[in-house]
Amino acid sequence: MTEADFIARLRGIATDPAARGLADDVAVFEGLVLTHDMIVEGVHFLPDERPQDVAWKLVAVNLSDLAAKGAVPAGVLLGYSLAGDADWDAAFADGLDIVLRRYGLPLLGGDTVGAPAGAPRSLGLTAIGRAPTAGVPSRAGMRPGDQLWVSGTIGNAGVGLAMRLGEVEANETCLAAYSRPQPQLTLGQALVPHVHAMMDVSDGLLIDAERMAAASGCDVTLMVETVPLSAALLAVRPDVLDTRLAAATAGDDYQLLFAADPGEAAAIREIAAGLGVAVTPVGHAGVGEGLTLIHRAQRIALPERLGFMH
Repeated sequence: MTEADFIARLRGIATDPAARGLADDVAVFEGLVLTHDMIVEGVHFLPDERPQDVAWKLVAVNLSDLAAKGAVPAGVLLGYSLAGDADWDAAFADGLDIVLRRYGLPLLGGDTVGAPAGAPRSLGLTAIGRAPTAGVPSRAGMRPGDQLWVSGTIGNAGVGLAMRLGEVEANETCLAAYSRPQPQLTLGQALVPHVHAMMDVSDGLLIDAERMAAASGCDVTLMVETVPLSAALLAVRPDVLDTRLAAATAGDDYQLLFAADPGEAAAIREIAAGLGVAVTPVGHAGVGEGLTLIHRAQRIALPERLGFMH
């Protein structure tokens, strides 16, 4: 059973309106925004990752979901598997303390379980935020005619993983993007009144854009040449179509993907400039369904893999 198949089965159970039909990254319940993300050793992080970095990533990926809803983080619950390595556990706890202090978040509780020695670590976090008064944007609000925007740059974390694997010469920017993602909380909160839909880019720009299109009942056209790539990425990869498609499918970016009326463009740029964050229009929504890619005025075939899927 695929991830999509399993979620489809759960939709028959998750019928409360707070669950948003399991078509979003959060639940919205009585003024709270709730999300839960897990990371698994060998899937989301390498077995030799520093435990402090693993703790940072676990918190950051959950806060990124809150950022995409404009929520103000209020606290977290931790799910942790003890696998018989006291030094690793202690270093993880130290890292957790650092990242929670960085974002001013209390640890409210959670659960610990024992795992067989040597078993892959499986870690979970529930993040709780306060919903914005202007309403919580979903994936499903994009409208035909909307511009599609992305914050920051795309693909650094994918190259950072290749660097960790020794496949590419390393640089600090890409390695940091992979090991210490930065959730765009302030930007997300500021954008809420100006967007129709918003989500974070976790599994890859292409697959997440397709998900937004499907949830909204629209089609999306992405202009591949406009996908923002960093100087650090282009220092190790040529600026060619294959590089751009690799960046747009790698995932782990934790930038914001949002749809807005073209009339909001000036306000969006002003907000981003005030926060010192880059934002880039990368496509538009239309009537129909699916995802279309354009590169230098030519339609191109979708890659076989649009992004990460379990």
